[in-house]
Amino acid sequence: MQRSLILLKPDCIQKAIVGQVISRFAGYAIIASKLVQLDDSLLNEHYAHVADLPFFPEIAEFMSSCPVMALVLEGENVIQGVRDLIGPTDSKVAPKGTIRGDLGTDRMKNVVHASDSPDSALAEINRFFEADQIIT
Repeated sequence: MQRSLILLKPDCIQKAIVGQVISRFAGYAIIASKLVQLDDSLLNEHYAHVADLPFFPEIAEFMSSCPVMALVLEGENVIQGVRDLIGPTDSKVAPKGTIRGDLGTDRMKNVVHASDSPDSALAEINRFFEADQIIT
């Protein structure tokens, strides 16, 4: 059993497509969820790998423009399964039938973030949730 962090980004919240996106994760258990307003500290930690790049301020502004919905999904091979469901980062090249291909706009406004490895999933889940917020 694996776990993955999912963030439903501001464009998902603002377009009111949260239910539509969550329904695509059928077969995986939602074991935690909450709305989170991302602050500078959380943004700097979550995006540490790009925090020194010129486009980071744009990401920070977008991701803090409204609350995001954070979820923890659990299931067999959930990390790769969800990555396949969401499609590539750039919504313009994401295939139809994927979440980003059907609902995203571009590389940043791509509806959803998902963990890309077991190590990042663990770190990301711990960043957004306390242990007692996760149903086990």
